[in-house]
Amino acid sequence: MAHVKAAGTSKNLKDSKPKMLGVKIYGDQYAKMGDIIVRQRGQKYRSGVNTLMGRDHTIFAVKDGSVQFKVKRVHQNGTGHSTATYISVVPAK
Repeated sequence: MAHVKAAGTSKNLKDSKPKMLGVKIYGDQYAKMGDIIVRQRGQKYRSGVNTLMGRDHTIFAVKDGSVQFKVKRVHQNGTGHSTATYISVVPAK
């Protein structure tokens, strides 16, 4: 009888399920109250007017209206200026 197992075992067969991250509603598209606009890890996008950020950094609408993306300069301590993308919902008139 052999001491060692004859065939090798694979170590790279495990896989995690997809997290379905990314932008769900793009600029100038209509969002209803409670609709998820962006699912993200960390703060790639920031919450603007009529939007809130959940504890998993998901940005969602708190009012009905069209989605608007805006890039603004922000100040970072010690590193000067940088840019951040804010997501807002503009209510229909």
